[in-house]
This record gives sequence, C-alpha cells and structure tokens, in this order.
Amino acid sequence: MKTSGNTILITGGGSGIGQALAQRFHDLGNAVIVAGRRTEALQQTIAGRPNMHAIVFDADSAEGVADFARRVTAEHPALNVVINNAGIMRSEALDQPRDLSDAEATVITNLLGPIRLTDGLINHLGRQPDAALVNVTSGLAFVPLVSAPTYSATKAALHSYTVALREVLKGKVEVIELVPPAVQTDLTPGQATRQGYLPLADFIDEVMSLFQEQPTPREILVQRVRFQRRAEVERRFDEAVTTLNEMARKAHEAQQ
Repeated sequence: MKTSGNTILITGGGSGIGQALAQRFHDLGNAVIVAGRRTEALQQTIAGRPNMHAIVFDADSAEGVADFARRVTAEHPALNVVINNAGIMRSEALDQPRDLSDAEATVITNLLGPIRLTDGLINHLGRQPDAALVNVTSGLAFVPLVSAPTYSATKAALHSYTVALREVLKGKVEVIELVPPAVQTDLTPGQATRQGYLPLADFIDEVMSLFQEQPTPREILVQRVRFQRRAEVERRFDEAVTTLNEMARKAHEAQQ
C-alpha cells in the first residue's frame, strides 16, 4: 500500500485510533475523509489540516451506508483506500438472561457496517490504481475478553471475512488487517487512562512504521498484540485466555 498520494476514507475518524490514523496519514501527504456519527468530533479531527474532509455517517443503517457510498465516491472520485475502523464495545454478562440490544448493536456496527460499506465501494475501488482496503479488527479476535463476548466475536468474524476478501480481490485491491491490542482510547469508559494498556501515540507510531514497510504486511501487528495473535499456533491458547482476562480484571479494579 502506498503511504502518500492516496485519497483515504476512514470510518470512526472522530476519536481514538481512527482520528490518529487520519491525522498521521494526512501528514504523510494524503487526502483524508473522516466519517462518523458526531459532526463536532469530526471537525476537531480535521481542524487546521488542509485536504481533510468530514462526512457524517451512520453505519447502523443499510440504506444509510449505501447512500453514503454513493455520496463519498461522487464527492471524492479519486478515493482509493478505505479503512473500516468504526466500532463499539459493550460489556455483557453471559450467565443470565439479559437485554440483547447491546449485542445486536455491536454486530450491526462492527460486522455488518464494514460488510455493507465494502459492498457499496467494491466496484469503485476495483477501478482505482493502488487500491487498498484496511479492516481494523482486534487482538480479541484471537483471544476473547469474556466481559465483551460479542465484541470479540465480531472481530473474529471480521478477521475471517478479511481473509476471504484478500483471496477474492487478489490483484485488484490490496487487503490489509490492522490488529490493535488494548490501546488507551475512549472505546470504553476509563480506557483512555487504564494502566497496562498501550498509549495511543505509541501504538500509532508503531503502526505507521509497519505501514511503510515494503511490501506492506498483510496483517499490521504491533509487538504488544502478538501475544494474542500467536496464542493458538504456539499452543498456549487456554493459558492466554486466562492471562488476558485476569489482566483485564485487575486493570478495571485498579480504576475503581
């Protein structure tokens, strides 16, 4: 993937990883479009940076995604890179009946959202030079967090979907998976200052250095996430599940 001279769309670009990626890619010489639910947050992302654009986007509606795909390609016909980053993470208890609205919203935003947007843009991307599609999954795709089971499951599904896309689009669109570990962002309450989580700036520095490798890795894996990504192949999956969830429990308790 080229790291300059692109027109890049980043969903969930109003905060956290999406915002940081948008600003860093812009500063490398790319036109960047950030999309998300909140106008104010998107405007903060693009403030003071020429050649950045903001479009309000709701990934929860099939009709809204289709309309957005038509709009963004009409307004930015040079669009050649899409980063599916938008996502939500909710805590859930599996040991009792509960309101499933959080689980259902997570599936719609984290899994159906990228599937729908990719579908809406695939013909356009296939006609562009140096086209690339980046799906942001999670280390939890490979070792789940038991307090966020649906989030973990959607990221595992998106990983599988990305593998399939890579095979189907080979030679037409470069398909890359970005796999964050636990990063200090506002994805969940208190996460931005949680001890033991990777500072956002450190994460983005490492990610951008990996994007600039040639050829670009199929999976962007910072060192911190390899513990999860390689757990199964290294035959320590059960241990990793126990270790990760115990670390998460202690990090939450330390903030209370």
